[in-house]
Amino acid sequence: MSEQIAGRSGFTPAYLDRVGSSFTDFLGATAPDLLPGRRPVPAVSAADLAPHGTTIVAATYDGGVLMGGDRRATMGNLISSRDIEKVYAADSWSVIGIAGAAGIAIEMVRLYQVELEHYEKIEGMTLSLDGKANRLAAMIRGNLGAALQGLAVVPLFAGYDLDAAEGARAGRIFSYDVTGGNYEERGYASVGSGSLFARGSLKKTWRPGLSAEAATRSLVEALYDAADDDSATGGPDAVRRLYPIVYRVDAEGAVRLPDTEVAEVAAAITADRSAGAESREA
Repeated sequence: MSEQIAGRSGFTPAYLDRVGSSFTDFLGATAPDLLPGRRPVPAVSAADLAPHGTTIVAATYDGGVLMGGDRRATMGNLISSRDIEKVYAADSWSVIGIAGAAGIAIEMVRLYQVELEHYEKIEGMTLSLDGKANRLAAMIRGNLGAALQGLAVVPLFAGYDLDAAEGARAGRIFSYDVTGGNYEERGYASVGSGSLFARGSLKKTWRPGLSAEAATRSLVEALYDAADDDSATGGPDAVRRLYPIVYRVDAEGAVRLPDTEVAEVAAAITADRSAGAESREA
């Protein structure tokens, strides 16, 4: 295509000649400075200069997978936000939860959403769940330089496997490390500063074959326990009406649970624990 034709269409040849299905590769060739991992990073640690978000938990159930996250972001010893959103729909069949440097993490999520949408438009089909997990791993690996300066992003990824064999688990969970290492988890997983406490809670309350309702309670209870011991994790806040964000992914797609439903689950947990405390005192 000539420069004259390209000029009339409003696009340069680089935009019209690219036929690859990866939007990230296209961006790396045409505008690499827009990729988070290509930007210059400070020579010293910048961990305390940006808000950090935690905690994210995920669990499978009989029919799919759930993911939830608390609403607090911290910056050093300060609470920088009480209502941050950390769990997002990546596409119609998968969700992603962010932990780490909030600004970079949110930007990575948006780029990842475009990556999956771009692939679907170019190829005319949805990327497999394993392919989605691998694409996210490549993005995390591209942020390694910033991670070494304290601006790490360590997400949790989950989705419904449309290609799962008959009788196989359709709900699947993937965790990562800062180098882009990709690990499939069995049953449940957590990430973030409160992940140790959340995982301990899930170990006690989760079991194979849970219903969606029971798994939701297990997930919210894990976040409740994490907030009880980790100052960077925010618990349910009935005064401000702030509750964990929870997504359910099943054969019908990814759906965010209404705040009213999560609030009812949190209220039931609080009531049960209050009753237990009163009985011990008696």
